[in-house]
This record gives sequence, C-alpha cells and structure tokens, in this order.
Amino acid sequence: MDFTISDEMKMVTETVGQFIRDKVQPLEAETEANAEIPPAKLAEVKAEAQALGLYAMNMSEDVGGAGLGVLDMCLVEEQLGQTSDALIRRIFGQCYPMMEQLADEALRQKYLYPLVKGDKICAMAITEPGAGSDAAAIRTKAHLDGDEWVLNGTKHFISDGDIADYVIVMAVTDAEKGARGGISLLLVDKGTPGFTVVGKQPMMGHRGYGHAELAFDNCRVPAGNVLGEVGNGFKVMMANVSGIRLGHIGARAVGMASRVLEMMRTHAAERKQFGQPIGEFQMVQQMIADSAIEIFATRMAVMNTAWEVDQGIDARDKVSMVKVMASEMLGRVADRGIQVFGGSGFAKDLPLERIYRDARVTRIYDGTSEIHRMLIARSVIKRGLSL
Repeated sequence: MDFTISDEMKMVTETVGQFIRDKVQPLEAETEANAEIPPAKLAEVKAEAQALGLYAMNMSEDVGGAGLGVLDMCLVEEQLGQTSDALIRRIFGQCYPMMEQLADEALRQKYLYPLVKGDKICAMAITEPGAGSDAAAIRTKAHLDGDEWVLNGTKHFISDGDIADYVIVMAVTDAEKGARGGISLLLVDKGTPGFTVVGKQPMMGHRGYGHAELAFDNCRVPAGNVLGEVGNGFKVMMANVSGIRLGHIGARAVGMASRVLEMMRTHAAERKQFGQPIGEFQMVQQMIADSAIEIFATRMAVMNTAWEVDQGIDARDKVSMVKVMASEMLGRVADRGIQVFGGSGFAKDLPLERIYRDARVTRIYDGTSEIHRMLIARSVIKRGLSL
C-alpha cells in the first residue's frame, strides 16, 4: 500500500491549514463569547475561502465542486478540524454529495447549485425526540395527496435548522416497509406553510451555530421534491454516512487533537516548575507520548478506511471503529491538554476548555460509541474480524 500524499494534495492541505491559522482561528474567541460569528467578518472570510477554491471541495466538478474523494477530503478535514465546528460550518459550508442525486435539472437549479456556490444553506433533519442513533425508528410521516406530500412530525437537534434556506427531511412514506423501502428524503423550503422553527436548543459546546427543533404540521411539499427515489431515503442516507463520519468526526478529531498536542509540546518546554521545564517530568512526558501515539494510530485508521471507501469496498465496520476510536481519542487528548496546562488550561483565556466541551458530543452524534460498539461486536461474532 502506497502512503504517499501527492504534491497537489500537500499544497491543498497546506493552503487550508494556513487559512485556518491566519483567518479562522482569530475568530474563535469572539464567536465563543457571543455564540455567533460576527456577520461582517464571516462574509469577508467566507468570500476569501470561496476565492481560494476551498468551498464545496467534496462535491463533484460537474456541479462546481473540487471533486475530492473521501481520502483526499479527510486530509482537508484534518486541517479544518483545527478550529471550531461553528466556524467550519459557516465559512466552508455544509455540502452533501447525496444532493447530486437530484436528477431533475429544475431541482438542481433551485437546490443543488446555490448550495455548492454558498448562496444557500441546507440543513439535514433526521434526529427526533424518540429516534437518535436508531434513525430507522423515526416517526415523522409523509403521504401523497394529489401532487403534494403532506408532512407531519417533529425533528430536534438540527444543526443550522434555524437559518437554513431549506431542509432535507427524512420521513416515513410507507410504514409497512420502514427502513427497507419505506423512508424518503424530502426537500422542504423555509417559509413553507406548516413548517415551523420551534426554537433553538442551547448546548454545552459547539457555540456559534444553532441546533433547532423543527415542527411539520400538515406541511405540503411538491411531489417532485424527493432526493433520490421514493422509499430509498434510508439507503441514500446510509450510503453517504461513511464519508461524513470519516471526515467530520474521524479526520477533524485528528486535527483538533494535533492542535492540542502542539499546545502541550510548547507549554511543556516553556513552563518551569521546581527549577526545570515541566516537560522534564516523566508524568508530563507520558501524557504527551500517549497523545502522540493515539493521534498517529487514529490518523492511520482514518486514512486506511477512507482509502477503502474510495475503492468501493464495504468498510462499514471500519467506519464504526474509526468513529469510536477518533471521538474517544479526542476526549482523552483534550483532557490531558488541560492537565498539562493546569489552572490556565481550565480558564477561558485558552481554547482548551472550549475544545474539551466541543469534543464531548463527538461520542454521541452520528451514532453513540455504545451503538457503534454493538454493531462492531455483532459483525465480529457473525463474520469474524476482517481487517
């Protein structure tokens, strides 16, 4: 297996990394303090990102994206991970490759192309009060009435749901079939009668973007506003989730943990206690060494799994392993970072306490660690360990 990164991708990742450090990280403190990104600064930095070609890199060139595969996108996501998710979402956008399954050109003009250009914001509405990790248990329903879908149900914890121009709603369209052909993805515009943003749900971390509760009460959606095919929604969603988990969680966790490790390294060399740098103390060295080992191992797992996904290999078990490994690694590294910095690590002057809070949710969303462990165990019991 060749682990060489092409010169082109080295240049791309270096460009992204430099942009994050120079333009994005300086916005972190203000965004955290005010729970929003200063609009003028956001517009300026977003325009710079678009001008550099850093927007919609995971979308195909046919629709205006950069056409990066899963592995290359993970290299980019590693750099994006060195800042807060709020800033990443707002500046670099949230583009979903599944949107390219809109075959109707009119729908592409209305929903896909503006998303890729950054002119519109899209939110993904899956999670419900009674359906989190078990996405197939959703109760939001839609039935056809003439040439319209009638949508009823509630979604919550919907990232960007408060500001999205439209949402992709996962709904049951055939209760008897359920996840096996009875769930569809519907595109619902902001302002559609019956579609209400009930409110934003405050969180312990990830400040700077909203997590909304959405309600659909006899909300009427054009019959053609289906992403993929009717009944194929669950399949479409699961087909796209591997890239999301590998990039948004796996690679970003590596990036954020790498930032914490660099802070630990610098502090251990400069901070003196009892007449010597704290990096001379073995217990501090152990925390740094353990962090470096775990980051390296996780990075290799992300890259190997991303490569397999790009090759069309069924890597679902590995994706689950990476999701658990990366999310829990980040939590441990963030905790060690605070310990190495002591009282200053617990203070808000440094980004460590924010990173510590932000890291916690990665063990919950996109399937909890417990759910993924269950899936891994079932697969091993059924087929044995196949790596």
